[in-house]
Amino acid sequence: MMANVIQEHIEIVPGAGGPKPRIVGHRIRVQDVVIWHEKLGMSPDEIVHNHHTITLADVHAALAYYWDHREDIERTIAEEQALVQELRKTNVSPLQEKLKRHRRG
Repeated sequence: MMANVIQEHIEIVPGAGGPKPRIVGHRIRVQDVVIWHEKLGMSPDEIVHNHHTITLADVHAALAYYWDHREDIERTIAEEQALVQELRKTNVSPLQEKLKRHRRG
């Protein structure tokens, strides 16, 4: 029964690096909800207030899915954070490049 409730709210879509669970009909991933709730301390009500297109049931289903698949989702979050850090080290934004040129000139 519970799995059916979660399936009403969570869909698995193909993505780079493997399947991505997200809220049905939205681009909001389960890991986004997890970061907002578990890492940033937002309540489910605050998440819904900031993302008007999702419901409290969507948020709770995403959190239930997370607790059922915690290891996989934590690994995905860590891999994404590592990629962001690596990109920040190797890529200079156009604004940073412009500021460098301005300082030299």
